[in-house]
Amino acid sequence: MGIDPTIVQNVAERMRAEVLPRANPSPSPSLKLDPAIIQKIAQKVPIFAGMGQAALLATLATGEHFSVQTGEAVFREGDMGNSFYVLIAGDVAVEKQRDGKPVELKRLGPGECFGEMALVGNDVRSATVRALGPVVAMRFYRELIDAHPEGASIIYRNIARILAARLGESSVMLADLKQRDTAA
Repeated sequence: MGIDPTIVQNVAERMRAEVLPRANPSPSPSLKLDPAIIQKIAQKVPIFAGMGQAALLATLATGEHFSVQTGEAVFREGDMGNSFYVLIAGDVAVEKQRDGKPVELKRLGPGECFGEMALVGNDVRSATVRALGPVVAMRFYRELIDAHPEGASIIYRNIARILAARLGESSVMLADLKQRDTAA
């Protein structure tokens, strides 16, 4: 069962009024929430995989659109967290402090999410996420996600998949480091 395109358009217009800059548009990309974009998000953003159009629309309506400038932190290691983020445009680096210096763990690009560990129970941010250039992202708060059980169950399932994949990558890296240490 699909959703009425008129409803999508009405919600998209309301979201556009909230999301798009009102005056002096900035050079950073804008999120335009129309039916084609909603479909693309459903297909390209892993945290929303398998979500029906109605649930996705309700979830996107809870998101907060914002921009971050080059070099600025979206959040810092040790900050309290109750939300996750989806990159709309730009790239970020995930950094962990070691001996007082940031160590880059990974780079993320459009469509990828971060901060999801705070959503599933760890309220303290485990890393810093810094903009590598101008970034446009959406922030989704735990309370608002949990208020929509249909979408929440899909998001939490997808978070489990994403975290399991990251754990698998970390295990391979750890095994490589252990092998290198043993050979030395």
